[in-house]
Amino acid sequence: MPKVRRRIKLIQPRLQLKLVFASLGICLLGLLFECLFFAACLAELAVDLPQDGTIVLENIRPMLVRVALISCAGILPLVFIVGVLTTFRVAGPLYRIEMFLKAVARGEKPPDCHLRKGDELVELCEIVNLATAPLRRAAPEDAAREPKAAPSLTEAA
Repeated sequence: MPKVRRRIKLIQPRLQLKLVFASLGICLLGLLFECLFFAACLAELAVDLPQDGTIVLENIRPMLVRVALISCAGILPLVFIVGVLTTFRVAGPLYRIEMFLKAVARGEKPPDCHLRKGDELVELCEIVNLATAPLRRAAPEDAAREPKAAPSLTEAA
């Protein structure tokens, strides 16, 4: 099977961005705690200095703001990129399984659901294949004998 590259990184933007922004929030909190801890250590050091402690205490705030901004500017974009690249390994398979199940619900008989190498949720895809196999292999005359077709996904909602 030829290697297929995913062109769209945000296949399910709402889900992916929610997860990425949660990671960004956690990372930002970590950076802020790091800056606070650094400030506490500097203040402790300034108190212990015999003569120049007041100079250190006066310069702590601007120094911490600079360190925090540089840290956030360097780390948060990396967390965003890694978050998007990580979530598409889950969001892509979810989208593929969703499209597969919609096709089955419409009465189509799609081939087995397959995911890309390295994607997550492979076991779920295999279980979906097992669960839908009888529906997808049913003879055409069986479908004609059924009294009523399954409701569409929009009707069920």
